[in-house]
Amino acid sequence: MTTLATSRNLTRLRRKPIPPPIRLVSGLALLIAIGTLLLLLPVSSTRPLTFMEALFTAASALSVTGLSIITPVRDLSLMGQIFLMLLIQIGGVGFMVVAVIIFRLLGRRISFTDRIALSDSLGLLSPAAIVTLTRRVLITVVTIEAIGALLLYLHWRTDPRLSEGQAFFFALFHAVSAFCNAGFDLFTGTPGFENGIPRDSITLFIMGVLIFTGGLGIPVIADLISYARERKVSLHTRITLIVVGLLVGLGALGLWLSEGFDSDGSLHGQPLDRQIFVSLFQSISARTAGFSGMDNFESLTPASQLLLITLMFIGCAPASMGGGITTGTFAVLSISLWSYARGLPTAQFGGRSLATGMVRRAAAVLTISLFVVLLASWLIVATHDATLDQVVFEVVSAFATCGLTLGFTGELNTFGQLIIIAVMFWGRLGALTIITAIARQSTAPQPFTYPEEQILIG
Repeated sequence: MTTLATSRNLTRLRRKPIPPPIRLVSGLALLIAIGTLLLLLPVSSTRPLTFMEALFTAASALSVTGLSIITPVRDLSLMGQIFLMLLIQIGGVGFMVVAVIIFRLLGRRISFTDRIALSDSLGLLSPAAIVTLTRRVLITVVTIEAIGALLLYLHWRTDPRLSEGQAFFFALFHAVSAFCNAGFDLFTGTPGFENGIPRDSITLFIMGVLIFTGGLGIPVIADLISYARERKVSLHTRITLIVVGLLVGLGALGLWLSEGFDSDGSLHGQPLDRQIFVSLFQSISARTAGFSGMDNFESLTPASQLLLITLMFIGCAPASMGGGITTGTFAVLSISLWSYARGLPTAQFGGRSLATGMVRRAAAVLTISLFVVLLASWLIVATHDATLDQVVFEVVSAFATCGLTLGFTGELNTFGQLIIIAVMFWGRLGALTIITAIARQSTAPQPFTYPEEQILIG
């Protein structure tokens, strides 16, 4: 009997489901490996890519970052560019969404553990009706990207520098890249486009709207879609829209002041309406999209560099296509600080009290994120001949899955590339997901508590 019971216990342990955080980490790692192999295929490139080039590109695409040590339009064939676009799309909507859709197409049942993992990847508080929501998410994403691609195609097909086929594929690729906040572009390296993507007002407007929408997050988009029927939005949506509006507005104002009024600024001497429009686009893009709307981006003023680092570090909304500590973390910490200054017992906003656990999670995300950025920056500074501003900008861009660079990406050695890959990986999944996967928290209640004691702070 003892032997039989032991055998049953071993079988039960073998069947124990993999925790959702570990599924997310291992799933992204597996996809990066598959993406690397796809890019190493002879059909994918115009020249043989090295393993590090393929690995870095796959990691950047699946983390929807956009940092690159190759020039995609020159070094990748059409098939390679299609692979790159698919990796961006999977990284943007989340591989768990793709997995659920594949399971449904194969007629397989979605397990409860898979639903939990999917709700974690989408940043949802409850796995209820997750499969239905996943289908709506996919339909919404494809619809928005299709509309964006159509508008870009109608605009770019009149450009004499592009053929009809180029205009169509470029429009599709950049609609996906913009909505997924990836930052990859095919214009850099294309004859006639020395400065990268076109910077005319129509192009920047279409791509800006795609970037902004992708950065709002799945829960916010779902809320806004259902607003016409339910006539109400959640507290999360209200806070997100307020924070995003403030960040975009203040970021645009700061960039306009530092780049338009400074004689060395990239916007100095341009018409006022152009200065404001480009500043607005760059403020939107800086919060993890990675497209540059300014000429001579590598020569930004120090004030603009610091402002962009701040915008990138905060990033986009939770469960969005972008990264950073997220606007949710920034909002919770700001609300908590303001409530503490007012002498309130709890963090309060809009007639609601925020859970204590939520404030602790936000503080944990900020602390871990600062540690990761500082450690990665120190490792690269210690192993490269580069200035501190270049390195910090690059690391924060990788952490925020942004893709903006001051021209330092191509100067990274193999060790530096591995550090940036790790930071991009970390930035895409988030601090708490990886920490939980590395060291799972015990859910057993403590049998006793320790006496309190004060330490000095502040």
